[in-house]
Amino acid sequence: MVAAAVVLCPTRAIVGLRDSKLLTPRARERLAEEIKHRAEAWSVASADPFEIDRINIYHASLHAMRRAIEALDPLPDFALVDGFEIPELSIAQQAIVRGDRRCSAIAAASIIAKVTRDAAMCALHETDPRYGFDRHKGYGTARHLDALARFGYSPSHRRSFRPSALFDRIEGPLGK
Repeated sequence: MVAAAVVLCPTRAIVGLRDSKLLTPRARERLAEEIKHRAEAWSVASADPFEIDRINIYHASLHAMRRAIEALDPLPDFALVDGFEIPELSIAQQAIVRGDRRCSAIAAASIIAKVTRDAAMCALHETDPRYGFDRHKGYGTARHLDALARFGYSPSHRRSFRPSALFDRIEGPLGK
């Protein structure tokens, strides 16, 4: 799980910023480079599978978001946050529902996070190609579930990743 924080410069507009899910991989990569060069500051933080298993994906996401924001240099006075307020954040904040579609700084952070995560998944694929991380990027696609059913969890999988579709395949309907 990857989170990012970005402080945009108001005098250096970045054309094409939008929710990372609405962009092609090539557009995300191009924009990520531009964001890194034109932003006042940017930072990335992550939560590994062990942290996610220990505190759950929601809380691990909030922790990663806090770490990304607090790693900014210089630290801003205020943070606009996608979706939920972040507990124990050291600066004032405002949560914006669907912020990646409504705020350019949040959209920029979503682009940096997704490009970073995709690169990490491709690197993971290089070390263990059985799971096809380069194609599905960790999402529970049919191919990913097939690989999990065939090979079990890798050291990179969170043990709390338990999609019902996977267990329906392994155990049959109703766990039989």
